[in-house]
Amino acid sequence: MSNQQVQLNIRFKAKPGKKEEFRKALSSLIEEMSSEKSFISAIVSDDLDQPDDLVIYETWQGTRDSWIAEEFTKPYRKNYEGTLSDLIVDRNVSWLEPKGEWGSQITNA
Repeated sequence: MSNQQVQLNIRFKAKPGKKEEFRKALSSLIEEMSSEKSFISAIVSDDLDQPDDLVIYETWQGTRDSWIAEEFTKPYRKNYEGTLSDLIVDRNVSWLEPKGEWGSQITNA
């Protein structure tokens, strides 16, 4: 297994009145993906200034390319992706590579 790590910072804007339904779908996805061999951690947060926004911060063993090839193709993700058009207005994904860490030991940085 690669010693590299990749992080995804994903901001979702829920449709009006759909935030809690989306949170449940996202939590179900996290339950599934947390059993994956390359999964390290995930944190879901509410944006205090944007009440319809949820942000997930995931850390995975591997690279962006390995994540796309190995994780994005999982069958449970297809089901999840199919529900998003009913629950969210927008999704913005940032791909990150850890280079330093303080206060925890989640990454290899």
